[in-house]
Order: sequence, then structure tokens, then C-alpha cells
Amino acid sequence: MMLLGLSLAAFTGLHVVISLLALAVGALALAAMVRGALPTGRTALFLALTIATSVTGFMFPYNGFLPSHAFGVLSLVLLALACAALYGRRLAGRWRLAFVVGAVMAQYLNAFVAVVQGFQKIGFLHALAPTQSEPPFAIAQGLLLLGCLWLGWAVNRGLSR
Repeated sequence: MMLLGLSLAAFTGLHVVISLLALAVGALALAAMVRGALPTGRTALFLALTIATSVTGFMFPYNGFLPSHAFGVLSLVLLALACAALYGRRLAGRWRLAFVVGAVMAQYLNAFVAVVQGFQKIGFLHALAPTQSEPPFAIAQGLLLLGCLWLGWAVNRGLSR
């Protein structure tokens, strides 16, 4: 099977690299926003890579609509909101909050999936929560959610300076 001219394994690798880059660039861009800066290049790259993560996720061969597809749809809606707020409305008025919610929630969804994948594919994590219904998985996802809620508050505060 070929996807975009790549074997399924190569395409999967590309998708993973895009996803990890999106997380890393997103962390850098959002950290700058916490400090009151809006790094235009990093923010654009974060948004583009996060969009690419969701789009490439839809290209995998699956039967039916999966939870990962719901995450992808939600992420793309949030990213469209963030892009409209940033590039269309220039963060004016309530559009700043719309951008913060869209950007931080898109980062959260990408990180949520990374945690899921980590618990599925990394041996010691999988041993801690083989069905992902065990406390270590819930704790990891809970801490991620709390961290992203704080991040959203901090980014909004930083961008309002």
C-alpha cells in the first residue's frame, strides 16, 4: 500500500515526525505567548504542522469512523478558529480568546494522542497501563489536561499585556 508515494511504514514515520515537530514548535510558540510575545514565524509553523498532523491522520486506511477521526475533525475546527482569529481578525477583542482556545486545545489534542500512542507503543508505559484504563494512564492524561488549562490561562494573560 502506498500513500502519497510512500510505503505505509514510511508514511507513518512522516506522520509521526510531523506530529512531534508540531508539538515541539507549538510548545515553543505557546511559551513565547505566555511571556507576552507573538512569534509570527513559529506560530505559523505550529499551526501549519498541526493542520498537517490532522490531515495526514485521515489518510491512513481504516474502515469506519474512529475516535482518532473525531479528534482530527475537532482539531481542524479549532485550528480554523485559531487561524481566523489570528490572520482574519488580528486577535482583536474576543478574537484573542478564540485564538488562545483554538491553539491551546489543538496542542492539547495532539499531546493527548501522543500520550495514548506512548502508552500503546513504549514498553514500560504499556506495562503500567496495558488497556489504558489503569490509574497511570488516567493520571498522565489528567496532568496533561490540567497543564493545558493552565497554559490557556497563561497564554491569554500573556497576550493581553
